[in-house]
Amino acid sequence: MKLTHSCIITEDVKKLSEFYENVLQIEAQLYGEDYAEFEVGNAKLAIFDLKSHESSAPNSAKPALNKSMILEFHVEDVDIEYARLNKMEINWVKSPTTQSWGNKSMYFRDLDGNMISFYSDAE
Repeated sequence: MKLTHSCIITEDVKKLSEFYENVLQIEAQLYGEDYAEFEVGNAKLAIFDLKSHESSAPNSAKPALNKSMILEFHVEDVDIEYARLNKMEINWVKSPTTQSWGNKSMYFRDLDGNMISFYSDAE
């Protein structure tokens, strides 16, 4: 078994996709106005429109309410990414910190409030 996709349901695919293009420095592959994908390593991060999702699975998602999942991305250097992202209007949760398990990580939220972690191996 392998995880192939993570999908964020949103009410504004364009706005959230632009945010992730800036944060991930990866261009989104757009499939109409209601779906975008980012190739991130061996997996994909998808952004999907709530109204379109509702047509296939009614009443199954509520955007901008996630408080229990973190999208984690391994980066080369957390401090460099922090300096780059700090130039944007980022909703910071935690600045770069070396964790007890040995990674250096930082936490922030996307425009819908989903938490994102960038982490790298501690020196």
